[in-house]
Amino acid sequence: MERETVQQLFRQHYAKMQRVARTLLYDVQESEDVVSDIFEQLLHGRITLIPGAEERYLLTSVRNRCLKRLRHIDIIRSAAAGLCDDGDAGDERLTDIVEFVVARLSLQEQRIFRLRFTEGYTYEEIALAEGISKVAVWKHLSHTINAIKKQFNPQKL
Repeated sequence: MERETVQQLFRQHYAKMQRVARTLLYDVQESEDVVSDIFEQLLHGRITLIPGAEERYLLTSVRNRCLKRLRHIDIIRSAAAGLCDDGDAGDERLTDIVEFVVARLSLQEQRIFRLRFTEGYTYEEIALAEGISKVAVWKHLSHTINAIKKQFNPQKL
């Protein structure tokens, strides 16, 4: 999509998209990220809009991305709760896991881990970003998760 067209859509719909995102996420920074991601995809031609349906598409995209982020946050929280049942130790445990990931995994595995569990990318999106197949993404994530389980929950293997 042409830059001028994206800029016009931005000026026309940004405020409304932000309100929808803030209503769902209750977080200004997260809301800005969601809306910016949508315009970034428009700018790079990953999305083609049907004339006359731009607003409906943009607002639906905001809603869907917000819901996806909320689901992702719930998954992260439940995973953290599952790793440790003791309250304050949970933050320490997550810090230990992050340090483990940084110290023991390859740079590519670290990037894939971050894209999946921090950014919420799908296997397909990670594969495109890394220039590898979805199967390779799965193998890297499987290796990473197994290494974390082996390090932090050896009795549950």
